[in-house]
Amino acid sequence: MKNIINLVIFSGYWPIAGNFGLNTNLLETNLINLSVVVGLLVYFGKGVLNNLLSNRKQTILSTIKDAEERYNEATDKLNQARERLERAKVKADEIRVNGLSQIEREKKELINAADEDSKRLEDSKNATIRFEEQRAIEQVRQQVSRLALERALEALNKRLNSELHSRVIDYHIGLLRAMESTSD
Repeated sequence: MKNIINLVIFSGYWPIAGNFGLNTNLLETNLINLSVVVGLLVYFGKGVLNNLLSNRKQTILSTIKDAEERYNEATDKLNQARERLERAKVKADEIRVNGLSQIEREKKELINAADEDSKRLEDSKNATIRFEEQRAIEQVRQQVSRLALERALEALNKRLNSELHSRVIDYHIGLLRAMESTSD
């Protein structure tokens, strides 16, 4: 800094005679002023500028470090999510396979149950048919018996006269007496 001040003081731009005046050359005066300001800034602001740059460097490094840590965490979470996805896919495949096998089992069970129901219905139908056949046969027997009895009565009534009637009664009375005498 002293060098710059000495440069300004002992410069050849100052008149030697001791006259004090203004330099009207803008280019020269701006250059001198600018070099003085830059020199003062470098001398006095060097520490502050170094501190600012050092702080900025530390901030950038810590930001980069944090970003790398977050990247690593995100990568770990992504890998964990991929693993969970794979496990979920495997589980979904297992569920799908189990579901398909369950469907097949239930389908077979339903078919078997339907076959059993059909067989029971067929047996019930056959039993009902046999029952109805027996009932029809019994009704026919009763009608045949009734008709035979009616015809027999008609035939008897046509043939039966009082003399035959008396003989049948006497015959049965004789049978009853014979049974009575054998029991004594």
